[in-house]
Amino acid sequence: MSYWKANVSAFVGAIILSFCWLLFSPTPRAFAIPAFARKYALRCSACHEAWPKLNNFGQVFKDNGYQLGNDRDAPIDQQPSYWPVSFRITPQWHRENNNRMAVDHTPGDAASGLTEANVTASGFDLSGLDLWTAGTLSKNISFLVLPSADASGNFHFEAAWVRFDNLLGSRWLNLKVGKHELDTPISEKRFLTLTASGGFFQLYHFTATSDINSFGGIGDNQLGVELMGHSRNSYTRYAVSLLSSNNGDVDLPTNQTYDFYANVNQAFEFHDLGLQRVGGYVYRGESPTFFLTSGGAPIPGTGRGNRPFYRAGAYGIWYIHKLDFSTLYMHGKDNVFLGTGTPANQPMALPPGAQAPTWNGGFVETHYTWSPQLTLVARYEAIRVSRQAFPIGTPLPNGVPLTPDFGNTDAAVLGYRWYPIMTSRAGLAWHQEFARVRIRGAAPLTGQDETTSSFLMGFDFAF
Repeated sequence: MSYWKANVSAFVGAIILSFCWLLFSPTPRAFAIPAFARKYALRCSACHEAWPKLNNFGQVFKDNGYQLGNDRDAPIDQQPSYWPVSFRITPQWHRENNNRMAVDHTPGDAASGLTEANVTASGFDLSGLDLWTAGTLSKNISFLVLPSADASGNFHFEAAWVRFDNLLGSRWLNLKVGKHELDTPISEKRFLTLTASGGFFQLYHFTATSDINSFGGIGDNQLGVELMGHSRNSYTRYAVSLLSSNNGDVDLPTNQTYDFYANVNQAFEFHDLGLQRVGGYVYRGESPTFFLTSGGAPIPGTGRGNRPFYRAGAYGIWYIHKLDFSTLYMHGKDNVFLGTGTPANQPMALPPGAQAPTWNGGFVETHYTWSPQLTLVARYEAIRVSRQAFPIGTPLPNGVPLTPDFGNTDAAVLGYRWYPIMTSRAGLAWHQEFARVRIRGAAPLTGQDETTSSFLMGFDFAF
Protein backbone atom coordinates (compact mmCIF):
# COMPACT_ATOMS: atom_id res chain seq x y z
CA MET A 1 0.00 0.00 0.00
CA SER A 2 2.87 2.41 0.82
CA TYR A 3 4.38 1.69 -2.60
CA TRP A 4 1.08 2.59 -4.31
CA LYS A 5 0.69 5.78 -2.24
CA ALA A 6 4.25 6.87 -2.98
CA ASN A 7 3.76 6.49 -6.73
CA VAL A 8 0.43 8.30 -6.69
CA SER A 9 1.80 11.12 -4.54
CA ALA A 10 4.72 11.65 -6.90
CA PHE A 11 2.44 11.66 -9.94
CA VAL A 12 -0.12 14.01 -8.41
CA GLY A 13 2.66 16.39 -7.41
CA ALA A 14 4.01 16.39 -10.95
CA ILE A 15 0.53 17.03 -12.36
CA ILE A 16 -0.13 19.97 -10.01
CA LEU A 17 3.16 21.65 -10.94
CA SER A 18 2.53 21.03 -14.63
CA PHE A 19 -1.03 22.37 -14.47
CA CYS A 20 0.19 25.60 -12.90
CA TRP A 21 2.41 26.02 -15.93
CA LEU A 22 -0.16 24.87 -18.48
CA LEU A 23 -3.20 26.80 -17.31
CA PHE A 24 -1.42 30.13 -17.11
CA SER A 25 0.74 29.92 -20.23
CA PRO A 26 -0.47 31.14 -23.66
CA THR A 27 -1.53 28.40 -26.04
CA PRO A 28 -2.41 28.39 -29.75
CA ARG A 29 -5.15 26.33 -31.29
CA ALA A 30 -5.04 22.55 -31.83
CA PHE A 31 -4.59 19.48 -33.25
CA ALA A 32 -3.84 16.41 -35.65
CA ILE A 33 -1.75 14.31 -38.04
CA PRO A 34 -0.38 17.02 -40.33
CA ALA A 35 -0.43 15.26 -43.74
CA PHE A 36 -4.18 15.60 -44.34
CA ALA A 37 -4.33 19.10 -42.89
CA ARG A 38 -1.69 20.17 -45.40
CA LYS A 39 -3.60 18.51 -48.24
CA TYR A 40 -6.99 20.09 -47.57
CA ALA A 41 -5.89 23.36 -45.94
CA LEU A 42 -8.09 22.63 -42.92
CA ARG A 43 -7.45 23.14 -39.25
CA CYS A 44 -6.40 19.87 -37.63
CA SER A 45 -9.22 20.31 -35.11
CA ALA A 46 -11.64 19.66 -37.99
CA CYS A 47 -10.96 15.91 -37.60
CA HIS A 48 -9.62 15.51 -34.05
CA GLU A 49 -10.96 16.14 -30.59
CA ALA A 50 -7.43 15.62 -29.33
CA TRP A 51 -4.79 14.12 -31.60
CA PRO A 52 -4.88 11.22 -32.37
CA LYS A 53 -8.50 10.80 -31.14
CA LEU A 54 -11.04 11.39 -33.95
CA ASN A 55 -14.25 13.37 -33.76
CA ASN A 56 -17.23 12.37 -35.92
CA PHE A 57 -16.11 14.50 -38.87
CA GLY A 58 -12.76 12.71 -38.72
CA GLN A 59 -14.57 9.37 -38.57
CA VAL A 60 -16.57 10.26 -41.70
CA PHE A 61 -13.37 11.35 -43.48
CA LYS A 62 -11.70 8.04 -42.55
CA ASP A 63 -14.79 6.01 -43.54
CA ASN A 64 -14.83 7.80 -46.91
CA GLY A 65 -11.32 6.55 -47.64
CA TYR A 66 -9.57 9.80 -46.63
CA GLN A 67 -11.74 11.79 -49.04
CA LEU A 68 -13.82 14.93 -48.60
CA GLY A 69 -15.55 14.61 -51.96
CA ASN A 70 -13.90 17.67 -53.51
CA ASP A 71 -11.24 18.30 -56.16
CA ARG A 72 -8.41 17.85 -53.65
CA ASP A 73 -9.11 14.13 -53.20
CA ALA A 74 -7.12 12.84 -56.20
CA PRO A 75 -3.31 13.17 -55.90
CA ILE A 76 -3.04 14.43 -59.49
CA ASP A 77 -4.75 17.63 -58.37
CA GLN A 78 -2.15 18.35 -55.65
CA GLN A 79 0.83 20.64 -55.90
CA PRO A 80 4.07 18.75 -56.67
CA SER A 81 5.45 19.89 -53.30
CA TYR A 82 2.73 18.05 -51.37
CA TRP A 83 4.18 14.98 -49.65
CA PRO A 84 1.59 12.82 -47.83
CA VAL A 85 3.91 11.59 -45.06
CA SER A 86 3.96 12.10 -41.30
CA PHE A 87 6.58 11.06 -38.77
CA ARG A 88 5.76 10.41 -35.12
CA ILE A 89 8.11 9.76 -32.19
CA THR A 90 8.19 10.55 -28.45
CA PRO A 91 11.40 11.62 -26.65
CA GLN A 92 10.64 10.87 -23.02
CA TRP A 93 11.64 10.16 -19.45
CA HIS A 94 9.99 7.13 -17.92
CA ARG A 95 10.11 4.91 -14.85
CA GLU A 96 9.20 1.20 -14.85
CA ASN A 97 8.64 -0.94 -11.75
CA ASN A 98 7.92 -4.63 -11.13
CA ASN A 99 7.30 -5.56 -7.50
CA ARG A 100 8.05 -9.29 -7.89
CA MET A 101 10.63 -9.94 -10.59
CA ALA A 102 12.60 -13.22 -10.51
CA VAL A 103 16.33 -12.48 -10.01
CA ASP A 104 19.37 -14.56 -9.07
CA HIS A 105 19.92 -14.66 -5.31
CA THR A 106 23.57 -13.82 -5.96
CA PRO A 107 23.98 -11.59 -9.04
CA GLY A 108 25.92 -13.42 -11.74
CA ASP A 109 25.57 -16.83 -10.07
CA ALA A 110 22.82 -18.87 -11.75
CA ALA A 111 23.41 -21.71 -9.28
CA SER A 112 22.50 -19.49 -6.32
CA GLY A 113 18.80 -19.91 -7.02
CA LEU A 114 16.08 -17.39 -7.74
CA THR A 115 14.32 -14.95 -5.49
CA GLU A 116 11.71 -12.24 -6.07
CA ALA A 117 12.75 -8.61 -5.89
CA ASN A 118 11.20 -5.19 -6.36
CA VAL A 119 13.00 -3.87 -9.46
CA THR A 120 12.86 -0.31 -10.80
CA ALA A 121 14.44 1.22 -13.90
CA SER A 122 14.24 4.85 -15.03
CA GLY A 123 15.85 7.32 -17.39
CA PHE A 124 15.59 9.23 -20.64
CA ASP A 125 14.53 7.21 -23.66
CA LEU A 126 12.90 7.21 -27.08
CA SER A 127 9.68 5.60 -28.23
CA GLY A 128 9.45 3.76 -31.51
CA LEU A 129 9.02 5.66 -34.78
CA ASP A 130 5.95 5.66 -37.01
CA LEU A 131 6.53 6.66 -40.64
CA TRP A 132 2.95 7.15 -41.71
CA THR A 133 1.71 7.77 -45.24
CA ALA A 134 -1.89 7.56 -46.44
CA GLY A 135 -4.29 9.12 -48.88
CA THR A 136 -5.65 8.39 -52.34
CA LEU A 137 -4.04 6.82 -55.39
CA SER A 138 -6.97 8.02 -57.48
CA LYS A 139 -10.57 8.94 -56.85
CA ASN A 140 -12.14 6.20 -54.71
CA ILE A 141 -8.88 4.25 -54.37
CA SER A 142 -7.30 4.82 -50.96
CA PHE A 143 -4.12 3.51 -49.37
CA LEU A 144 -2.14 3.45 -46.15
CA VAL A 145 1.44 2.33 -45.49
CA LEU A 146 2.88 2.41 -41.97
CA PRO A 147 6.50 1.27 -41.57
CA SER A 148 7.12 1.25 -37.83
CA ALA A 149 10.34 0.82 -35.85
CA ASP A 150 11.12 0.07 -32.24
CA ALA A 151 13.44 2.41 -30.33
CA SER A 152 16.48 0.55 -31.73
CA GLY A 153 15.42 1.13 -35.35
CA ASN A 154 14.21 -2.37 -36.20
CA PHE A 155 11.49 -1.82 -38.83
CA HIS A 156 8.40 -3.82 -39.70
CA PHE A 157 5.15 -3.04 -41.51
CA GLU A 158 2.53 -2.19 -38.91
CA ALA A 159 -0.02 -1.67 -41.69
CA ALA A 160 -0.15 -1.70 -45.50
CA TRP A 161 -3.40 -1.77 -47.44
CA VAL A 162 -5.33 -0.50 -50.44
CA ARG A 163 -9.08 0.20 -50.36
CA PHE A 164 -11.62 0.51 -53.16
CA ASP A 165 -14.21 3.06 -52.05
CA ASN A 166 -17.87 3.48 -52.95
CA LEU A 167 -18.17 0.34 -55.06
CA LEU A 168 -21.21 0.40 -57.35
CA GLY A 169 -21.58 4.04 -56.35
CA SER A 170 -22.55 3.11 -52.79
CA ARG A 171 -20.89 4.23 -49.56
CA TRP A 172 -22.13 0.93 -48.08
CA LEU A 173 -19.59 -1.05 -50.15
CA ASN A 174 -15.90 -0.36 -49.49
CA LEU A 175 -13.34 -3.16 -49.87
CA LYS A 176 -9.96 -3.04 -48.10
CA VAL A 177 -7.14 -5.55 -48.80
CA GLY A 178 -3.92 -5.92 -46.80
CA LYS A 179 -2.71 -5.56 -43.24
CA HIS A 180 -5.01 -3.24 -41.35
CA GLU A 181 -6.41 -2.30 -37.98
CA LEU A 182 -9.66 -4.09 -37.29
CA ASP A 183 -12.68 -1.81 -37.07
CA THR A 184 -12.44 -2.14 -33.31
CA PRO A 185 -15.09 -0.73 -30.98
CA ILE A 186 -12.59 1.66 -29.42
CA SER A 187 -9.37 2.07 -31.36
CA GLU A 188 -6.14 1.07 -29.63
CA LYS A 189 -4.18 2.92 -32.31
CA ARG A 190 -5.84 6.28 -31.69
CA PHE A 191 -6.15 6.46 -27.94
CA LEU A 192 -4.32 8.82 -25.62
CA THR A 193 -2.09 6.67 -23.38
CA LEU A 194 1.52 5.69 -24.09
CA THR A 195 3.20 3.93 -21.13
CA ALA A 196 4.49 0.35 -21.13
CA SER A 197 1.74 -0.58 -18.65
CA GLY A 198 -1.05 1.63 -19.99
CA GLY A 199 -0.33 2.00 -23.70
CA PHE A 200 -2.71 -0.79 -24.71
CA PHE A 201 -5.95 -2.40 -23.55
CA GLN A 202 -5.18 -5.40 -21.34
CA LEU A 203 -8.55 -6.89 -22.31
CA TYR A 204 -7.88 -6.77 -26.05
CA HIS A 205 -4.84 -9.06 -25.62
CA PHE A 206 -5.79 -11.29 -22.68
CA THR A 207 -5.21 -15.07 -22.87
CA ALA A 208 -5.57 -17.75 -20.22
CA THR A 209 -2.72 -19.49 -18.39
CA SER A 210 -0.77 -22.04 -20.51
CA ASP A 211 -2.83 -21.02 -23.57
CA ILE A 212 -1.12 -21.70 -26.93
CA ASN A 213 -3.55 -19.64 -29.01
CA SER A 214 -1.53 -17.82 -31.69
CA PHE A 215 -4.10 -14.98 -31.77
CA GLY A 216 -2.66 -11.89 -30.11
CA GLY A 217 -5.93 -10.01 -29.65
CA ILE A 218 -8.30 -7.71 -31.49
CA GLY A 219 -5.93 -4.81 -30.89
CA ASP A 220 -3.36 -6.30 -33.28
CA ASN A 221 -3.44 -5.39 -36.96
CA GLN A 222 -4.49 -8.35 -39.12
CA LEU A 223 -3.93 -9.56 -42.70
CA GLY A 224 -7.00 -10.04 -44.86
CA VAL A 225 -9.93 -8.27 -46.50
CA GLU A 226 -12.53 -5.97 -44.97
CA LEU A 227 -15.93 -5.03 -46.36
CA MET A 228 -17.14 -1.85 -44.71
CA GLY A 229 -20.11 0.49 -45.14
CA HIS A 230 -21.57 3.58 -43.52
CA SER A 231 -24.30 6.17 -43.75
CA ARG A 232 -23.55 9.68 -45.03
CA ASN A 233 -22.76 10.97 -41.54
CA SER A 234 -21.29 7.64 -40.32
CA TYR A 235 -23.93 7.39 -37.59
CA THR A 236 -24.66 3.88 -38.89
CA ARG A 237 -21.61 1.72 -39.62
CA TYR A 238 -20.65 -1.90 -40.20
CA ALA A 239 -17.44 -3.77 -40.96
CA VAL A 240 -16.87 -7.45 -41.76
CA SER A 241 -13.38 -8.96 -42.14
CA LEU A 242 -12.03 -12.28 -43.43
CA LEU A 243 -8.51 -12.79 -42.10
CA SER A 244 -5.67 -15.28 -42.27
CA SER A 245 -5.24 -17.05 -38.92
CA ASN A 246 -1.73 -15.68 -38.43
CA ASN A 247 -2.21 -12.68 -36.09
CA GLY A 248 -1.04 -10.33 -38.84
CA ASP A 249 2.37 -11.98 -39.20
CA VAL A 250 3.89 -12.31 -42.67
CA ASP A 251 5.27 -15.36 -44.53
CA LEU A 252 2.35 -17.66 -43.60
CA PRO A 253 3.76 -18.74 -40.20
CA THR A 254 0.84 -20.71 -38.74
CA ASN A 255 -1.89 -22.62 -40.60
CA GLN A 256 -4.29 -22.39 -43.55
CA THR A 257 -7.51 -21.43 -41.78
CA TYR A 258 -9.33 -18.09 -41.76
CA ASP A 259 -10.79 -15.94 -39.01
CA PHE A 260 -13.94 -13.82 -39.07
CA TYR A 261 -14.54 -10.42 -37.48
CA ALA A 262 -17.60 -8.16 -37.49
CA ASN A 263 -18.49 -4.86 -35.86
CA VAL A 264 -21.77 -2.93 -36.15
CA ASN A 265 -22.64 0.33 -34.42
CA GLN A 266 -25.19 3.12 -34.35
CA ALA A 267 -24.78 6.71 -33.21
CA PHE A 268 -27.45 9.19 -32.15
CA GLU A 269 -27.76 12.68 -30.73
CA PHE A 270 -29.15 12.94 -27.20
CA HIS A 271 -30.49 16.39 -26.38
CA ASP A 272 -27.52 18.79 -26.32
CA LEU A 273 -25.10 16.39 -24.62
CA GLY A 274 -23.33 15.26 -27.79
CA LEU A 275 -23.09 12.24 -30.07
CA GLN A 276 -23.64 8.85 -28.39
CA ARG A 277 -22.60 5.56 -30.03
CA VAL A 278 -23.45 1.93 -29.21
CA GLY A 279 -22.45 -1.29 -30.92
CA GLY A 280 -21.50 -4.94 -30.80
CA TYR A 281 -18.63 -7.01 -32.17
CA VAL A 282 -17.44 -10.61 -32.53
CA TYR A 283 -14.16 -12.29 -33.50
CA ARG A 284 -14.21 -16.00 -34.29
CA GLY A 285 -11.08 -17.88 -35.33
CA GLU A 286 -9.01 -21.03 -35.21
CA SER A 287 -5.48 -21.67 -33.99
CA PRO A 288 -3.20 -24.70 -34.48
CA THR A 289 -2.32 -26.96 -31.56
CA PHE A 290 0.72 -28.59 -33.20
CA PHE A 291 2.96 -28.35 -36.28
CA LEU A 292 4.65 -30.73 -38.65
CA THR A 293 8.31 -30.94 -37.74
CA SER A 294 11.68 -31.46 -39.40
CA GLY A 295 14.39 -32.76 -37.11
CA GLY A 296 12.07 -32.00 -34.24
CA ALA A 297 11.72 -28.30 -35.19
CA PRO A 298 8.27 -26.97 -36.20
CA ILE A 299 7.85 -26.18 -39.90
CA PRO A 300 6.27 -22.71 -40.33
CA GLY A 301 2.87 -22.73 -42.00
CA THR A 302 2.13 -26.40 -41.26
CA GLY A 303 -0.11 -25.90 -38.24
CA ARG A 304 -2.47 -28.80 -37.59
CA GLY A 305 -5.16 -29.72 -35.10
CA ASN A 306 -6.88 -26.35 -35.42
CA ARG A 307 -9.27 -25.53 -32.62
CA PRO A 308 -11.74 -22.61 -32.29
CA PHE A 309 -11.86 -19.54 -30.08
CA TYR A 310 -13.94 -16.37 -29.97
CA ARG A 311 -14.17 -12.88 -28.46
CA ALA A 312 -17.50 -11.05 -28.39
CA GLY A 313 -19.05 -8.10 -26.64
CA ALA A 314 -20.77 -4.73 -26.71
CA TYR A 315 -19.72 -1.15 -26.16
CA GLY A 316 -20.88 2.42 -25.82
CA ILE A 317 -19.26 5.84 -26.24
CA TRP A 318 -21.07 8.50 -24.24
CA TYR A 319 -20.71 12.29 -24.28
CA ILE A 320 -21.77 14.81 -21.66
CA HIS A 321 -20.55 18.03 -23.23
CA LYS A 322 -16.78 18.19 -22.56
CA LEU A 323 -16.77 14.87 -20.70
CA ASP A 324 -16.91 11.53 -22.51
CA PHE A 325 -16.86 7.87 -21.45
CA SER A 326 -15.76 4.91 -23.58
CA THR A 327 -17.20 1.70 -22.13
CA LEU A 328 -16.64 -1.85 -23.36
CA TYR A 329 -17.53 -5.41 -22.32
CA MET A 330 -15.89 -8.57 -23.69
CA HIS A 331 -16.46 -12.30 -23.22
CA GLY A 332 -13.70 -14.65 -24.33
CA LYS A 333 -13.47 -18.41 -24.76
CA ASP A 334 -10.72 -20.71 -26.07
CA ASN A 335 -11.03 -24.38 -26.90
CA VAL A 336 -9.80 -26.75 -24.18
CA PHE A 337 -6.87 -27.96 -26.34
CA LEU A 338 -5.70 -24.37 -26.79
CA GLY A 339 -6.27 -23.49 -23.15
CA THR A 340 -4.24 -26.42 -21.83
CA GLY A 341 -1.56 -26.40 -24.53
CA THR A 342 -2.44 -29.94 -25.59
CA PRO A 343 -1.94 -31.14 -29.21
CA ALA A 344 -5.32 -32.08 -30.67
CA ASN A 345 -3.87 -35.32 -32.05
CA GLN A 346 -3.23 -36.45 -28.47
CA PRO A 347 -6.68 -36.26 -26.83
CA MET A 348 -5.64 -38.72 -24.14
CA ALA A 349 -3.05 -36.16 -23.00
CA LEU A 350 -5.77 -33.75 -21.87
CA PRO A 351 -5.51 -33.39 -18.07
CA PRO A 352 -8.46 -34.93 -16.18
CA GLY A 353 -11.05 -32.26 -15.50
CA ALA A 354 -9.68 -29.84 -18.12
CA GLN A 355 -12.18 -27.31 -19.52
CA ALA A 356 -12.34 -24.60 -22.13
CA PRO A 357 -11.15 -21.41 -20.36
CA THR A 358 -13.56 -18.46 -20.31
CA TRP A 359 -13.31 -14.93 -19.00
CA ASN A 360 -15.20 -11.65 -18.87
CA GLY A 361 -13.83 -8.15 -18.79
CA GLY A 362 -14.49 -4.52 -19.39
CA PHE A 363 -13.13 -1.03 -19.11
CA VAL A 364 -14.23 2.55 -18.68
CA GLU A 365 -12.04 5.25 -20.21
CA THR A 366 -12.86 8.88 -19.49
CA HIS A 367 -11.67 12.01 -21.27
CA TYR A 368 -12.28 15.57 -20.18
CA THR A 369 -11.52 18.21 -22.80
CA TRP A 370 -10.59 21.09 -20.52
CA SER A 371 -9.80 23.23 -23.57
CA PRO A 372 -8.73 22.62 -27.17
CA GLN A 373 -5.17 22.52 -25.83
CA LEU A 374 -5.63 20.29 -22.77
CA THR A 375 -7.22 16.84 -22.42
CA LEU A 376 -7.35 14.73 -19.25
CA VAL A 377 -7.61 10.93 -19.49
CA ALA A 378 -8.35 8.18 -16.96
CA ARG A 379 -9.09 4.48 -17.41
CA TYR A 380 -9.99 1.50 -15.23
CA GLU A 381 -9.91 -2.01 -16.65
CA ALA A 382 -10.92 -5.32 -15.06
CA ILE A 383 -10.65 -8.92 -16.30
CA ARG A 384 -12.15 -11.85 -14.38
CA VAL A 385 -11.48 -15.48 -15.27
CA SER A 386 -14.79 -17.32 -14.91
CA ARG A 387 -13.41 -20.79 -15.73
CA GLN A 388 -9.80 -21.95 -15.54
CA ALA A 389 -8.52 -24.46 -18.11
CA PHE A 390 -7.09 -26.74 -15.42
CA PRO A 391 -8.86 -28.01 -12.28
CA ILE A 392 -8.52 -25.75 -9.25
CA GLY A 393 -5.56 -26.90 -7.18
CA THR A 394 -3.47 -28.07 -10.13
CA PRO A 395 0.19 -27.17 -9.45
CA LEU A 396 1.45 -24.31 -11.62
CA PRO A 397 5.01 -24.42 -13.06
CA ASN A 398 6.25 -22.71 -9.87
CA GLY A 399 4.56 -25.35 -7.71
CA VAL A 400 1.83 -23.04 -6.38
CA PRO A 401 -1.72 -24.50 -6.60
CA LEU A 402 -4.02 -22.93 -9.20
CA THR A 403 -6.70 -20.71 -7.64
CA PRO A 404 -10.06 -19.61 -9.11
CA ASP A 405 -8.91 -15.99 -9.40
CA PHE A 406 -5.54 -16.73 -10.98
CA GLY A 407 -4.91 -14.26 -13.82
CA ASN A 408 -7.58 -11.77 -12.75
CA THR A 409 -6.33 -8.36 -13.84
CA ASP A 410 -6.93 -4.80 -12.65
CA ALA A 411 -5.38 -1.88 -14.53
CA ALA A 412 -5.62 1.87 -13.97
CA VAL A 413 -4.29 4.82 -15.98
CA LEU A 414 -4.26 8.54 -15.21
CA GLY A 415 -2.74 11.26 -17.36
CA TYR A 416 -3.13 14.30 -19.56
CA ARG A 417 -1.98 15.75 -22.90
CA TRP A 418 -1.25 19.43 -23.53
CA TYR A 419 -0.88 20.72 -27.09
CA PRO A 420 1.33 23.85 -27.23
CA ILE A 421 1.71 23.54 -31.03
CA MET A 422 -0.62 22.00 -33.58
CA THR A 423 -0.64 23.48 -37.06
CA SER A 424 -1.25 22.14 -40.54
CA ARG A 425 2.49 21.43 -40.73
CA ALA A 426 3.40 19.86 -37.38
CA GLY A 427 2.12 18.99 -33.94
CA LEU A 428 3.53 18.70 -30.44
CA ALA A 429 1.95 17.26 -27.29
CA TRP A 430 3.38 17.32 -23.76
CA HIS A 431 2.32 14.00 -22.25
CA GLN A 432 2.30 12.84 -18.61
CA GLU A 433 0.86 9.50 -17.53
CA PHE A 434 0.90 7.01 -14.66
CA ALA A 435 -0.31 3.42 -15.12
CA ARG A 436 -0.53 0.47 -12.73
CA VAL A 437 -1.43 -3.19 -13.45
CA ARG A 438 -2.06 -5.95 -10.88
CA ILE A 439 -2.37 -9.62 -11.93
CA ARG A 440 -3.57 -12.14 -9.37
CA GLY A 441 -1.13 -14.96 -8.63
CA ALA A 442 1.34 -13.97 -11.37
CA ALA A 443 4.48 -13.66 -9.22
CA PRO A 444 6.92 -16.12 -10.84
CA LEU A 445 8.08 -17.89 -7.66
CA THR A 446 5.65 -17.29 -4.79
CA GLY A 447 2.39 -17.09 -6.72
CA GLN A 448 1.49 -13.81 -5.03
CA ASP A 449 -0.01 -10.88 -6.91
CA GLU A 450 2.34 -9.20 -9.36
CA THR A 451 2.15 -5.43 -9.79
CA THR A 452 3.82 -3.39 -12.51
CA SER A 453 3.70 0.36 -12.91
CA SER A 454 4.90 2.98 -15.37
CA PHE A 455 5.32 6.74 -15.15
CA LEU A 456 6.09 8.68 -18.33
CA MET A 457 6.54 12.29 -19.32
CA GLY A 458 7.65 13.33 -22.76
CA PHE A 459 7.02 15.21 -25.97
CA ASP A 460 4.88 13.34 -28.49
CA PHE A 461 5.35 15.03 -31.85
CA ALA A 462 4.41 14.55 -35.49
CA PHE A 463 5.37 16.45 -38.62
